[in-house]
Order: sequence, then structure tokens, then C-alpha cells
Amino acid sequence: MYIYSYIFLVVCVLISVAYVTLLERKVLGYIQLRKGPNKVGFMGLLQPFSDGIKLFFKEQTFPYMSNFIIYFFSPVFMLILSMLIWSLFPYLINICSFNFGVLFFLCCTGLGVYGVLMCGWSSNSNYALLGALRSVAQTISYEVSMALIMISVLIFTFGFSLLNFMVYQRYVMFIFFSFPIFFCWYSSCLAETNRSPFDFAEGESELVSGFNVEYSSGGFAFIFLSEYMNIIFMSLFSCVLFLGNNIGSLSFNLSVLFLVFGFIWVRGTLPRFRYDKLMYLSWKIFLPVSLNYIVCFLGFIHLML
Repeated sequence: MYIYSYIFLVVCVLISVAYVTLLERKVLGYIQLRKGPNKVGFMGLLQPFSDGIKLFFKEQTFPYMSNFIIYFFSPVFMLILSMLIWSLFPYLINICSFNFGVLFFLCCTGLGVYGVLMCGWSSNSNYALLGALRSVAQTISYEVSMALIMISVLIFTFGFSLLNFMVYQRYVMFIFFSFPIFFCWYSSCLAETNRSPFDFAEGESELVSGFNVEYSSGGFAFIFLSEYMNIIFMSLFSCVLFLGNNIGSLSFNLSVLFLVFGFIWVRGTLPRFRYDKLMYLSWKIFLPVSLNYIVCFLGFIHLML
């Protein structure tokens, strides 16, 4: 049952990734006053599958001077890591839930840096290496604030299991008394997943697509799948942390959909940050705010006890 449930979950996630890409192209099209994909199938519903077939059947090219083994396996490593994170999905019937889910999440997001770094370094391209180095500095910086924000929320649940968040938020959601820190968390999620306006790893205007510039065919598809699986999971994790709805309820699914839509909306409206402003935002704004919230919540818990 563990294996069957996990395979079913991964298949559902891959199908949702396909339609999130279609949603993104449609939303960006309407933001830019044009239509998105609308030819393949009814209203373009088969477009993601045609794109996937095209990607996987194209010729796999690789740079002659690249470190081939690392170059070849880095996208696979990124995809496996994204699939591993999805094992945290908080099943209500406790199929594969475990008590240290938040710690496992921090471990997996910490390892995600190595996938991007190996992709950029093994390509033996200056553009790819620059994109990878930017991404590493950015991800490490924002992991600090993410961890502190999670600690400030974990103070109220007395445990690391994701199921605790549903129990403790039955009557009041954490977002009501931690609204500013939710925006810090959401911005950190954007930076952690290398999404606009923090997409310095893929800065196409100056780095010609960044760390994945030398990838084509299946390798590019794996990187693409990994990124969108992380986006959907971060949206789900944000809902569990701050909105705490029942996993099986319609409101929870709509909340996740709205947060995924927020990723796309931000990409269509905000320009890319300057790199020094990105670092300033992390170390000078998010870090002090999250530390102050930890002290505030600890004092509140102490008074209540």
C-alpha cells in the first residue's frame, strides 16, 4: 500500500504539473493581452502532452567538454529530490506520514542547491556556472529566513508532523496572527524555487537561460518538471502551515490553486530584482522580522502556560 499510494501520488503530481504549465501560459497570455495555447485539443487542453512528447523525443545534445556523468545525472537528481519531498503529503489515513516531516522538508530543500550547482558546473559554460553560483547564494540566504519562519510557527504545534497543523488550526488559522510573516514566507518560497522576480539562476537577459543553458530534450524536461513540482509543493506546504484546512476539503484545494496562481501572477507583473536588493531583502528585512516573531511567539506561549 505504501508503494501503490506513493506511485499514485506521483502520477497525480505529474499530471498537475502538466496543467500548471498550461495555466501559466494562459494567464501570462491574458496578462500580455494575447491568447495562450488554444489549438491542440479543446481550448489547448492537450498542449502540455504534445510539449512533453516533443521534449522527450528530441535529440539529446551535450557539450563536448562537459563533465558527462554529472551533467547527465544532475537533472535526474533534481527530479528524484522533488519526488521525495512529495512523500511528505499529509495523508489523513496515515499511509506514509511521519513525525519529523518539517525536518525532512528542510533537508530536501537544502540538498536542492546541489542539483542546480552540479547542472551549472558540469556544463563547462561560463553562463551556466554564473547562474548556478547565483542560485546557490540566493537559496542558502533564503533558507535561513524560511527555517526561522517555520520555527516561529512550530512553536504553536509542539511537533514536527504536518498533521499537527490541521489539528491546531481547527478553530483559528495561523495566518490571522502572523499575517506579515506569511508574506515573508511566500517571498522566500519564490526565491527558493527560483521564480520571478528572484529568477537569477535563469536570467535570460544576461545569462542566456542561466544554469540550464546547455540542456536539451530529456534533461531540460526533468529540470522543468522538478521546478514545477516544487512550486506546487511549496503552495501546498504554505497552506498547511498558515491556512491549516482539512486536506480533503474543497477550500484546501482552492487555497493551493490560488497560491499556485500567485506564483504565475507575480511572474507576469513584477520585474526582476537587482541582485544586491535580493540579498538586502533576505538579510536585512526577512531575518530580523522572523527573529522578532520567534521572540514574540515564545513570550506569548510563556504567558499562556
